[in-house]
Amino acid sequence: MAVDPNLLIEQLDADIVRCRACPRLVAWREDVAAEKRASYRTETYWGRPVPGFGPGTASVLVMGLAPAAHGANRTGRVFTGDRSGDWLYRSLHRVGLANQPLSAHIDDGLELFNCRVGAAVRCAPPGNAPTPEERDTCAPFLQRELEAMARLRVIVALGNFAYQAITSHLGVRPRPRFGHGVEVVARFPNGHDGTIVCSYHPSQQNTFTGTLTEEMLDSVMARAAQLGSAE
Repeated sequence: MAVDPNLLIEQLDADIVRCRACPRLVAWREDVAAEKRASYRTETYWGRPVPGFGPGTASVLVMGLAPAAHGANRTGRVFTGDRSGDWLYRSLHRVGLANQPLSAHIDDGLELFNCRVGAAVRCAPPGNAPTPEERDTCAPFLQRELEAMARLRVIVALGNFAYQAITSHLGVRPRPRFGHGVEVVARFPNGHDGTIVCSYHPSQQNTFTGTLTEEMLDSVMARAAQLGSAE
């Protein structure tokens, strides 16, 4: 009898939240949660690893780099509480993968349709820069996520770090050069051939400079939704 993907994802998320494998990341995320940013001083920070968000039955997985120190490390939901997340969830809503454009906190009513959002590294890193060793320590969580998602057909890589993490994990050789809109066919751990679709990360560095526009992000997300809905 097949195991319910949502049950596997629920077990995975619980294991992620308990992880203390990387001393540098544990110290950083907890220091940030204790010190807080002045504008959030009345809030209780999450201060733990951040699990993915969305159903295990989804066919689309959106992967970022890592939680933001005062975003997901504060709210407890990936890509929530910062401007990168604002861009991402507005785009998912516009292409029909989310029920609302706002992701502010874990009880805001947000739902994803046929889509799950995660990160290559599950803890907020200093300078938003995980080490290769920290990425590799998190890799078993990624493996379990990919195996649990039996219907997975598309992975959207937000930025080069996520792209390298995913392609390395899946053994993609040769690895095509990262670029916005680049598509790479790969064999997924669930046994299906799928597509990795690349997008520039919706960081302020990219959105403020026009390197990434809403139209560009929507184009990638719409393509992912199209590929994910194909039989």
